[in-house]
Amino acid sequence: MDNERLLGNRYRLGALLGRGGAADVHEAREVHSGRQVAVKLFRSGGDVADRTRFAAEAELLAGLSHPRLVPVYDVQLDADPPYLVMRLVPGGTMRDSIERGPLAPSRVADLGAQLTDALAHIHARGVIHRDIKPSNVLIGSDGACYLTDFGIAKVMGTVDRTGSNELIGTARYLAPEQVRGEGTGPAVDVYALGLVMLECLTGRPEYTGTDVEIALARLSRAPRVPEALPTAWRTLLTAMTATDPRARPPAWECAPTLRTIAGTVPAEALPHPEARPTPEEPTATIALPSPR
Repeated sequence: MDNERLLGNRYRLGALLGRGGAADVHEAREVHSGRQVAVKLFRSGGDVADRTRFAAEAELLAGLSHPRLVPVYDVQLDADPPYLVMRLVPGGTMRDSIERGPLAPSRVADLGAQLTDALAHIHARGVIHRDIKPSNVLIGSDGACYLTDFGIAKVMGTVDRTGSNELIGTARYLAPEQVRGEGTGPAVDVYALGLVMLECLTGRPEYTGTDVEIALARLSRAPRVPEALPTAWRTLLTAMTATDPRARPPAWECAPTLRTIAGTVPAEALPHPEARPTPEEPTATIALPSPR
């Protein structure tokens, strides 16, 4: 895309920051104020379902406000193509951090506390993110983190628009009840964040294989929480990734626990010889085998 493109006579597009399933995120400059922003631009050629999800994300984000959510400055759904304008967060993603190696337990607890604050906020407003993963967490140069990409978020009480044996999400971080087709509640976000924090600590994803293999693996075994972790960490991660969603603590309960852990656990990463970089995890519609 031409870096000189001007959107709505207001935003001059710059470097491409990232690509999602249906939209690209660009650095941009507001020409009148000079303010640097991020523009999420719907990609031409997207289907009706993608466009509907993009519009739903924009409307949902415009109604949410929290320090750990990237604020939306402008929404233009009638533009061709549609776009939304957000705060630009200098830094990288949690995926970038993991690719450099396991994170220290104290740092993971701090990031987890920030993210559970964000989850508690959206859950209290009836929103389920459904795609918690390292690439959807921005980490600013000041160390603060932000939950992003509400493209497949769901408002509690609404109906999913997928086939009976299909589910939308990222296979590595799906909760068991999602795989079983039992519906989604706030507990799916807690489960996914538990797996994300476990990956931060070990430097590798807990489940690997094809999307279907990854999705089904959690039905046969629980995540392996390292014995080398302090007891408080093991207890919390085991609870957050419990197979039964009713056994998982709510996000608002996890936040203070993580803050306590952050102040009491080692500031050095765990030794983990198996840790290695992993490729970007795609959000996809996953077709599961039909039940027999």
